[in-house]
Amino acid sequence: MSILQIYTYPETILKKKAKPVNNIDNNIRTLVDNMFDTMYNALGIGLAATQIGEESLLFLMDVHTEDEKKHPMVFINPRIVESSGEASIEEGCLSLPGFRINVKRKDQILVSAFDLNEKEIFFEAKGLTAIVIQHEMDHLMGITLLDKTSLLKREAYIRSLKKGRTELGPANHHSQKI
Repeated sequence: MSILQIYTYPETILKKKAKPVNNIDNNIRTLVDNMFDTMYNALGIGLAATQIGEESLLFLMDVHTEDEKKHPMVFINPRIVESSGEASIEEGCLSLPGFRINVKRKDQILVSAFDLNEKEIFFEAKGLTAIVIQHEMDHLMGITLLDKTSLLKREAYIRSLKKGRTELGPANHHSQKI
């Protein structure tokens, strides 16, 4: 398989809304395989198609700890059907190197999507898994973590990029690159 380029801010593809996938064919399957290779190579736990320059409404994820077996999941044309509760963790993003913020999200969600076999799936998620899904779905709507932070922190990050730095403050080993 192939390692794809992960687009980073300020690439315009990150602001585009993804388009529904009409045909789950070998091109989509190859794209997904390459996206998994790319995500694992970047040590991420989620990746949306828009992050690698594709406008397809799909994302994938693998939320597991180092001692667990991999659990790759693909969501094509996803939508959140139900949500409840509130959660917040410090999130990072493969498209925003070094940028981390706490984001309030729903703690429990029910997602409807299609898998690679064109079968509709309903997936209940909570905690980190629910957060990753919401993060990736934001990407598919053209929303990044920069859209969820204060103007001050956004401008500080942009200034740091212009100066060639990507770290804002001390790294927190608990934050996730989603």
